[in-house]
Amino acid sequence: MLFDLDGTLMDTDDQMTERVGRWLSRLHLPHPERLARRMVMLFESPVNGLVTLLDRIGLDKPLLDLLLRLRHGQKMHRHDFHIIPGVAELLASLRGRYRLGVVTTRSETEAEAFIAQHQLQDIFEFVIGRTSTRRLKPHPEPVRLASLQLDIPVERCLMVGDTTMDIRSAVAAGAPAAGVLCGYGTRKELEQAGATVVVEHITDLAALLNAPVFQRGQPS
Repeated sequence: MLFDLDGTLMDTDDQMTERVGRWLSRLHLPHPERLARRMVMLFESPVNGLVTLLDRIGLDKPLLDLLLRLRHGQKMHRHDFHIIPGVAELLASLRGRYRLGVVTTRSETEAEAFIAQHQLQDIFEFVIGRTSTRRLKPHPEPVRLASLQLDIPVERCLMVGDTTMDIRSAVAAGAPAAGVLCGYGTRKELEQAGATVVVEHITDLAALLNAPVFQRGQPS
Protein backbone atom coordinates (compact mmCIF):
# COMPACT_ATOMS: atom_id res chain seq x y z
CA MET A 1 0.00 0.00 0.00
CA LEU A 2 1.35 3.37 -1.05
CA PHE A 3 0.25 6.51 0.78
CA ASP A 4 0.29 10.14 -0.23
CA LEU A 5 1.08 12.53 2.65
CA ASP A 6 -0.71 15.90 2.38
CA GLY A 7 -4.42 15.50 2.94
CA THR A 8 -4.09 11.73 3.24
CA LEU A 9 -1.93 11.10 6.31
CA MET A 10 -0.96 14.69 7.13
CA ASP A 11 -3.61 17.23 8.09
CA THR A 12 -2.34 20.06 5.87
CA ASP A 13 -5.92 20.89 4.84
CA ASP A 14 -6.78 22.21 8.28
CA GLN A 15 -3.38 23.87 8.70
CA MET A 16 -3.82 25.80 5.46
CA THR A 17 -7.38 26.70 6.42
CA GLU A 18 -6.17 28.03 9.78
CA ARG A 19 -3.58 30.25 8.10
CA VAL A 20 -6.06 31.61 5.54
CA GLY A 21 -8.65 32.08 8.31
CA ARG A 22 -6.24 34.17 10.38
CA TRP A 23 -5.56 36.38 7.37
CA LEU A 24 -9.29 36.76 6.62
CA SER A 25 -10.07 37.62 10.25
CA ARG A 26 -7.88 40.70 9.88
CA LEU A 27 -10.29 41.89 7.20
CA HIS A 28 -13.17 41.58 9.68
CA LEU A 29 -15.13 39.32 7.33
CA PRO A 30 -18.00 37.23 8.74
CA HIS A 31 -17.30 33.53 9.43
CA PRO A 32 -13.61 33.65 8.38
CA GLU A 33 -13.01 29.94 9.15
CA ARG A 34 -15.87 28.81 6.90
CA LEU A 35 -14.78 31.16 4.11
CA ALA A 36 -11.16 30.01 4.46
CA ARG A 37 -12.08 26.35 3.95
CA ARG A 38 -14.11 27.20 0.87
CA MET A 39 -11.20 29.18 -0.57
CA VAL A 40 -8.71 26.36 0.06
CA MET A 41 -10.99 23.82 -1.64
CA LEU A 42 -11.74 26.23 -4.51
CA PHE A 43 -8.09 26.80 -5.38
CA GLU A 44 -6.98 23.18 -5.02
CA SER A 45 -8.45 21.95 -8.31
CA PRO A 46 -6.85 24.68 -10.47
CA VAL A 47 -3.51 24.08 -8.75
CA ASN A 48 -3.74 20.35 -9.44
CA GLY A 49 -4.64 21.15 -13.03
CA LEU A 50 -1.59 23.39 -13.36
CA VAL A 51 0.71 20.70 -11.96
CA THR A 52 -0.80 18.18 -14.38
CA LEU A 53 -0.18 20.52 -17.30
CA LEU A 54 3.39 21.20 -16.18
CA ASP A 55 3.93 17.45 -15.81
CA ARG A 56 2.92 16.88 -19.41
CA ILE A 57 5.60 19.29 -20.63
CA GLY A 58 8.17 18.15 -18.07
CA LEU A 59 8.24 21.33 -15.97
CA ASP A 60 6.55 20.10 -12.77
CA LYS A 61 9.79 19.36 -10.94
CA PRO A 62 11.59 22.59 -11.97
CA LEU A 63 8.59 24.59 -10.68
CA LEU A 64 8.70 22.84 -7.29
CA ASP A 65 12.46 23.37 -7.11
CA LEU A 66 11.92 27.08 -7.79
CA LEU A 67 9.29 27.32 -5.04
CA LEU A 68 11.68 25.56 -2.68
CA ARG A 69 14.41 28.12 -3.44
CA LEU A 70 11.96 30.99 -2.93
CA ARG A 71 11.12 29.51 0.46
CA HIS A 72 14.81 29.30 1.42
CA GLY A 73 15.37 30.38 4.95
CA GLN A 74 11.87 29.46 6.15
CA LYS A 75 12.31 26.52 8.50
CA MET A 76 9.77 23.73 8.63
CA HIS A 77 9.51 22.75 12.26
CA ARG A 78 8.68 19.14 13.02
CA HIS A 79 5.96 20.12 15.44
CA ASP A 80 4.11 21.72 12.51
CA PHE A 81 3.22 18.32 11.07
CA HIS A 82 -0.32 17.39 12.12
CA ILE A 83 -1.47 13.82 11.61
CA ILE A 84 -5.07 13.13 10.57
CA PRO A 85 -7.02 11.61 13.48
CA GLY A 86 -7.15 7.81 13.28
CA VAL A 87 -4.24 7.46 10.86
CA ALA A 88 -1.74 6.11 13.40
CA GLU A 89 -4.20 3.43 14.52
CA LEU A 90 -5.01 2.50 10.92
CA LEU A 91 -1.36 2.12 9.97
CA ALA A 92 -0.68 0.03 13.06
CA SER A 93 -3.51 -2.32 12.06
CA LEU A 94 -2.10 -2.66 8.52
CA ARG A 95 1.44 -3.38 9.66
CA GLY A 96 2.33 -7.01 9.07
CA ARG A 97 -0.62 -7.52 6.73
CA TYR A 98 0.65 -5.22 3.99
CA ARG A 99 3.94 -3.70 2.97
CA LEU A 100 3.65 0.08 3.28
CA GLY A 101 5.41 2.99 1.62
CA VAL A 102 5.01 6.75 1.15
CA VAL A 103 4.78 8.38 -2.28
CA THR A 104 4.69 12.17 -2.02
CA THR A 105 5.69 15.36 -3.81
CA ARG A 106 7.12 16.69 -0.55
CA SER A 107 10.85 16.50 0.01
CA GLU A 108 12.17 13.31 1.52
CA THR A 109 13.42 15.33 4.50
CA GLU A 110 9.96 16.68 5.31
CA ALA A 111 8.32 13.29 4.78
CA GLU A 112 10.82 11.57 7.07
CA ALA A 113 10.37 14.32 9.67
CA PHE A 114 6.62 13.68 9.70
CA ILE A 115 7.21 9.95 10.03
CA ALA A 116 9.69 10.43 12.87
CA GLN A 117 7.49 12.95 14.72
CA HIS A 118 4.60 10.49 14.83
CA GLN A 119 6.82 7.43 15.42
CA LEU A 120 5.93 5.66 12.19
CA GLN A 121 9.50 4.60 11.29
CA ASP A 122 8.79 0.89 11.80
CA ILE A 123 5.68 1.02 9.62
CA PHE A 124 6.94 2.41 6.31
CA GLU A 125 9.62 0.61 4.30
CA PHE A 126 10.55 3.62 2.17
CA VAL A 127 9.76 7.19 1.16
CA ILE A 128 9.57 8.28 -2.45
CA GLY A 129 9.71 12.05 -2.47
CA ARG A 130 10.40 15.05 -4.63
CA THR A 131 13.95 14.08 -5.62
CA SER A 132 13.44 10.31 -5.87
CA THR A 133 12.24 10.40 -9.47
CA ARG A 134 12.72 12.61 -12.49
CA ARG A 135 8.96 13.07 -12.91
CA LEU A 136 6.39 13.68 -10.17
CA LYS A 137 2.73 12.71 -9.73
CA PRO A 138 0.53 12.64 -11.79
CA HIS A 139 3.24 10.96 -13.89
CA PRO A 140 3.34 7.19 -13.22
CA GLU A 141 7.08 7.13 -12.46
CA PRO A 142 6.77 7.47 -8.63
CA VAL A 143 4.27 4.59 -8.38
CA ARG A 144 6.35 2.44 -10.71
CA LEU A 145 9.45 3.09 -8.61
CA ALA A 146 7.55 2.05 -5.49
CA SER A 147 6.59 -1.19 -7.21
CA LEU A 148 10.22 -1.85 -8.06
CA GLN A 149 11.38 -1.13 -4.53
CA LEU A 150 8.81 -3.54 -3.15
CA ASP A 151 9.56 -6.10 -5.90
CA ILE A 152 5.81 -6.45 -6.35
CA PRO A 153 3.87 -6.13 -9.63
CA VAL A 154 2.44 -2.64 -9.90
CA GLU A 155 -1.11 -3.98 -10.28
CA ARG A 156 -0.78 -5.39 -6.74
CA CYS A 157 0.15 -1.99 -5.26
CA LEU A 158 -2.72 0.16 -3.97
CA MET A 159 -2.14 3.92 -4.15
CA VAL A 160 -4.07 5.88 -1.51
CA GLY A 161 -4.46 9.63 -1.98
CA ASP A 162 -6.77 12.61 -1.76
CA THR A 163 -6.17 14.37 -5.09
CA THR A 164 -6.57 13.60 -8.76
CA MET A 165 -2.78 13.67 -9.09
CA ASP A 166 -2.52 10.62 -6.82
CA ILE A 167 -5.24 8.77 -8.69
CA ARG A 168 -3.93 9.61 -12.16
CA SER A 169 -0.42 8.56 -11.21
CA ALA A 170 -1.69 5.16 -10.07
CA VAL A 171 -3.97 4.65 -13.07
CA ALA A 172 -1.20 5.56 -15.52
CA ALA A 173 1.11 3.09 -13.79
CA GLY A 174 -1.50 0.32 -13.87
CA ALA A 175 -2.17 0.26 -10.12
CA PRO A 176 -5.54 0.41 -8.34
CA ALA A 177 -6.23 3.62 -6.47
CA ALA A 178 -8.26 4.54 -3.41
CA GLY A 179 -9.44 8.13 -3.05
CA VAL A 180 -10.03 9.65 0.38
CA LEU A 181 -12.20 12.70 1.09
CA CYS A 182 -10.36 13.85 4.21
CA GLY A 183 -8.09 16.04 2.08
CA TYR A 184 -8.51 18.29 -0.95
CA GLY A 185 -10.28 16.24 -3.62
CA THR A 186 -14.01 15.82 -4.18
CA ARG A 187 -15.74 12.50 -4.83
CA LYS A 188 -16.62 13.52 -8.39
CA GLU A 189 -13.04 14.54 -9.20
CA LEU A 190 -11.53 11.37 -7.76
CA GLU A 191 -14.02 9.09 -9.48
CA GLN A 192 -13.53 10.83 -12.81
CA ALA A 193 -9.77 10.45 -12.42
CA GLY A 194 -10.25 6.67 -12.19
CA ALA A 195 -10.30 5.82 -8.48
CA THR A 196 -11.15 2.18 -7.80
CA VAL A 197 -12.98 3.27 -4.66
CA VAL A 198 -13.58 6.55 -2.80
CA VAL A 199 -14.12 6.68 0.98
CA GLU A 200 -15.17 9.53 3.24
CA HIS A 201 -12.19 9.17 5.59
CA ILE A 202 -8.95 7.27 5.30
CA THR A 203 -9.85 5.16 8.33
CA ASP A 204 -12.84 3.80 6.35
CA LEU A 205 -10.37 2.08 4.05
CA ALA A 206 -9.61 -0.74 6.50
CA ALA A 207 -13.09 -2.21 6.19
CA LEU A 208 -12.86 -2.28 2.37
CA LEU A 209 -9.54 -4.05 1.87
CA ASN A 210 -11.19 -7.47 1.74
CA ALA A 211 -13.93 -6.29 -0.60
CA PRO A 212 -14.27 -8.05 -3.99
CA VAL A 213 -13.11 -4.90 -5.81
CA PHE A 214 -9.61 -5.51 -4.42
CA GLN A 215 -9.55 -9.31 -4.42
CA ARG A 216 -8.89 -9.76 -8.14
CA GLY A 217 -5.56 -8.00 -7.77
CA GLN A 218 -5.30 -7.79 -4.01
CA PRO A 219 -2.56 -5.31 -3.06
CA SER A 220 0.37 -6.61 -1.07
